[in-house]
Formats: sequence, structure tokens, C-alpha cells
Amino acid sequence: MATTEIRSEIAGKVWKIEVPAGGHVEADEPVMILESMKMEIPVMAPVTGTVMTVLVAEGDTVAEEQVLATIA
Repeated sequence: MATTEIRSEIAGKVWKIEVPAGGHVEADEPVMILESMKMEIPVMAPVTGTVMTVLVAEGDTVAEEQVLATIA
């Protein structure tokens, strides 16, 4: 089973986790929402599958290109 990493495209703060670990997600569905410069930026699933790990928590600060979650 291949695992796909979901990475942050921007530096910001995790505002809301939409799909927790163990949850099913469709491709192009939001997994979480980041906040940067008072804008909400959805982080979309690149593939359909199950969220295996969520490596951040709501309120965490994230860097650009940081791995946020994995999908298998």
C-alpha cells in the first residue's frame, strides 16, 4: 500500500482539522484548514484513501513544505 504525504503549501497556523486519523477522504476534499495572514487556506487531499496519520494539531504553527498528514 502506497502512502502519500500531505504537505503545507504555506507557512501558517492549523485552524481546523476536517478529517482525523482513520477517516476516509476523497481526492480534492479538504483534510484541514490553515490560517495565514487572516485568510483560510484549505489543504486538499491529493488522492482518495484513509488518513493514516495527522502530524499536527489545531493551533500548531507549520512551515512551508512541512508534512501535515499521510494518506494510504
